[in-house]
Amino acid sequence: MTGTELAAGGVLHRPAADGVEVCLVHRPRYDDWSLPKGKLTPGENPLLGALREVEEETGIPGIPQLRLPDVDYVLPDGRAKNVAYWLMLAGNGGPVQDVDEVDEVVWLPLAEARERLTYADERDLLDHVAGLPPVTAVVALVRHAHAGERKKWHGPDALRPIDPEGAKQADRIAAQLTSFRPRRLIAAPPLRCSQTLEPLAAALGAQPIILDGAFAEPSESTGLQARLTAAQSRLAQLRRDGRVVVCSQGKVMPQLLAALHGEEDHERFKTRKGDGWLLTWSGERLLGASRL
Repeated sequence: MTGTELAAGGVLHRPAADGVEVCLVHRPRYDDWSLPKGKLTPGENPLLGALREVEEETGIPGIPQLRLPDVDYVLPDGRAKNVAYWLMLAGNGGPVQDVDEVDEVVWLPLAEARERLTYADERDLLDHVAGLPPVTAVVALVRHAHAGERKKWHGPDALRPIDPEGAKQADRIAAQLTSFRPRRLIAAPPLRCSQTLEPLAAALGAQPIILDGAFAEPSESTGLQARLTAAQSRLAQLRRDGRVVVCSQGKVMPQLLAALHGEEDHERFKTRKGDGWLLTWSGERLLGASRL
């Protein structure tokens, strides 16, 4: 048999009197204790799959905070398996949904959870989590959705709207980020940026979208470096809100991401329309940047 089986899951955590507790599940089929996870459906976004599996197996929605190292191993039939993991803050929960897969859910301090886990690779993952500083802010930085071709639009470019392809991308962004529960939605002034966040705003109960020129492409009177400085300064302010979604533009995002990483080469940060990044901080330290 060939092909890698893809799965996703989460290290679901909550505050406790002596630090944090993490959630483990018992699977009667295997009589094991593991982190909540499961197979992705064909073509499923890994983050969406991780959120789905965590809630199905624990009854608790997760709020994504940080992409963790993948876990790779070989299945009994010889196929490779890859599990993508996210650190997730626990939301308000309900009953376990997948009762055929899970018959018990426990919350344990990190050290006890490590001892309870059946598999060494998941114990290693908890060791990694134990070594992380506390997450203080997470920003989802997305590029606006597809908006046709600039040369075929005859009105002011700031009023160029998203097209049907862009509308589908905006719906996908809403599906990815509704569980993120952002406290603020920020968009660069062009209409296509705010339209990209409209489905997310609706899913969050008509949350307002705030226009902010710090994340717009530089104009003739504003150089790129000045715009990058303004964007970094604004991000530092927004991080005080804990969880924020920012919709920006393609001529700003790669350079902004490179600057946040202290790098000059921005090629690896190029982002397609309708895609984005999850940026995680502990204080002033950028812990990670992963593609959504």
